[in-house]
Amino acid sequence: MAGDVVRALCLVAVFEGLFLFVAPRGWKQAVEQLLMLPDRHLRLVGAIVVAIGTAALWIARG
Repeated sequence: MAGDVVRALCLVAVFEGLFLFVAPRGWKQAVEQLLMLPDRHLRLVGAIVVAIGTAALWIARG
């Protein structure tokens, strides 16, 4: 179980690095737009992403 968590975090780091490597300007623009959003909207987006990720993981591990 702990190994799965470590692998998942490593995969997140790879994807984050790819975004920064391939499209740094787009990444900066996305962050600037996120900074303008109210906290309530960011929490909602975060909750949606967590729910989708959890459902996808549940289906994939199925």
